[in-house]
Amino acid sequence: MALLNVDELAVTFTARGRDDFRAVSGVSFTVDQGEVVGLVGESGCGKSVTSLALMGLLPAKGVRVGGRAEYDGTDLLTLPKAKLRDMRGTQLAMIFQDPLSSLNPVVPIGVQVTEILSRHRGLRGEKARKEAAHLLDRVGIPDPARRLKEYPHQLSGGMRQRALIAMAVACAPRLLIADEPTTALDVTIQAQILELLRELVDQEGTALLMITHDLGVVAGLCDRVNVLYAGKAVEAAERRELFAAPMHPYAHGLLGSIPRLDSPRGQPLNPIRGSINDQIPWSEGCAFAPRCDHYVMECLTGTPQLTEPATAGHRVRCVNPVLDQSDLAGPVLEAPVMDTTGSEATARHPGGAA
Repeated sequence: MALLNVDELAVTFTARGRDDFRAVSGVSFTVDQGEVVGLVGESGCGKSVTSLALMGLLPAKGVRVGGRAEYDGTDLLTLPKAKLRDMRGTQLAMIFQDPLSSLNPVVPIGVQVTEILSRHRGLRGEKARKEAAHLLDRVGIPDPARRLKEYPHQLSGGMRQRALIAMAVACAPRLLIADEPTTALDVTIQAQILELLRELVDQEGTALLMITHDLGVVAGLCDRVNVLYAGKAVEAAERRELFAAPMHPYAHGLLGSIPRLDSPRGQPLNPIRGSINDQIPWSEGCAFAPRCDHYVMECLTGTPQLTEPATAGHRVRCVNPVLDQSDLAGPVLEAPVMDTTGSEATARHPGGAA
């Protein structure tokens, strides 16, 4: 059995006088011990909300969470808050996206690290400080004894991110969630952070859930990849399989929009048109249909299911997947037109009704 088994996770935000907003619409995936699984997609597709739901860090009010998220056989979504708080740090840990806002600006780094050691490992005084210095040294922060006395604003972006990683691994968690840990870092520091995460997985057998929009990070780190769009997984495959033959038009478009060194000089990029807001409800059809260059009428006949049209283990949520990798040169039909005159966005074909 997988260490983490997420089944039909759904997160809906509610507000008085406003329509409910479903940020995650039934996401399912697994993470095994010693495995790196990627959640990939544009900003707004539900990646970070998924991670916060798993960690129990969503607001207590105005949020409905459904589905199951079993960690070692225990459903995290139904655990009492006190029990989940005890598990965070020892069994589960998370590296947040922005270290400058995640660290307390008025508390020295050493105090923030030793607080975790005191809470979960019972270390106090000099023992806690020595262990904190060891953790900072382990993640590659030079002169760790001096850094313990410094405040977050006195550290570089890379050092702050390393300090967050040190705090996350202080109690050797079995599951580590990394929410875009290389955002806003230069490529050299990014490579060092990714190498550090890989070492943690290899040496400690940690299960790592990597959340990112950077396909370069995915290519260098992940074993399996789940591509999210509008709160649902639209494609799931082994890393090499996904990069060699993406079948969902969205995943195909993500890879096609990346600059290549071997492309002819002056060749334009092929970005995905529109934005994440150009979508329809999954209940009406494929949410990606308004942006899709592979659109057919069947795309508006209800929620497409995850199937394996070509390769076992390579699942795609599409009624017209890209089976020929040179097949996306032109649209099959003109993409559906967004109709926002009502309270909820819908789609219709230019030639007639939806």
